Amino acid sequence: MKTSGLFPASVFLVSSLSLLGCASTPSQEGTGEYFDDTVITSKVKSAILNDPKLKVGEINVKTSKGIVRLRGYVNSQAKVNEAVAVSAGIPGVKGVRNELYIKDPAPLGNTKPATKEQGY
Repeated sequence: MKTSGLFPASVFLVSSLSLLGCASTPSQEGTGEYFDDTVITSKVKSAILNDPKLKVGEINVKTSKGIVRLRGYVNSQAKVNEAVAVSAGIPGVKGVRNELYIKDPAPLGNTKPATKEQGY
């Protein structure tokens, strides 16, 4: 019985099909892209942490297909600009999606509630 030709063909078929499972689609990342995005996210977080003008606790970082999304609240437009610039300078970043908001500078504890005596 001669089956030596079937074994290599079946191994090739199985390996080809398994690699297709790692490919990306428009709505889902492939395995390689996921790991690349994880590395980019780590590098952006590290760069933000090492920047004395920024606080890493204020900024959430996520990456998908090389696009970095920055989300959170910062104290000034200068911090928004700095965070975007730092992120854009990381190798592998294809773009930066800015979802950073500027906090209201007035502290919440300084306001007095309206009372009946004040005529409200």
